[in-house]
Amino acid sequence: MHEIFVEMNNWFQAMGVPGLAINSCVESFFLIPPPDFLLIAMDLAKPEKALYYATVCTVASAIGGAIGYIIGKFGGRPVFNFLFKKHHDKFDMVEKMYNEYGSFAVFFSAFTPIPYKIFTIASGILNMNFIKFFIASFVGRGARFYLVSIVLMFFGEAVKKYLELVILAVTIVIVIFCIIVYKKRHSFIKVEEKVESGDNDAGNQ
Repeated sequence: MHEIFVEMNNWFQAMGVPGLAINSCVESFFLIPPPDFLLIAMDLAKPEKALYYATVCTVASAIGGAIGYIIGKFGGRPVFNFLFKKHHDKFDMVEKMYNEYGSFAVFFSAFTPIPYKIFTIASGILNMNFIKFFIASFVGRGARFYLVSIVLMFFGEAVKKYLELVILAVTIVIVIFCIIVYKKRHSFIKVEEKVESGDNDAGNQ
């Protein structure tokens, strides 16, 4: 499997920018190498085009995410089980995260190392609001790809071996921030509902 992934990565790399776009798009709903490897190589080769490469990755990946959503919506659980034969249990994890964090769950998967493709297809199966899904995907994928490109644009080869640590550190900070925002927003909504319920009760007396 590793050799196949290497060959696929070489094939995408030989195509240049179109290969980066195809890699980013298809990886959002199918088991192929993530575009990060190709993005890193292209950023290091031409740092002046790093932001352009990040944009290509973001747009193509978001489109691929939408395709994954459609596959899930019309293919259902059988398609998920076929594509992810060794990860059937991941669906329950995704459903639990949706119930807990809503569209933030998509953002987490789009930005973090959590398999994004699992979330795109599961989103369609769970009938998540498509607009919220797409926005979360676009922002999450964009944040990840732009972070990689900006770091490499400024620091180049010197930071390459530490790139995963940089992404991990930023990921932890962003995830914690999003969870705090979500919890506070959720608490605020509950307080508002209680106030409205109290006003309605008072009006009915």
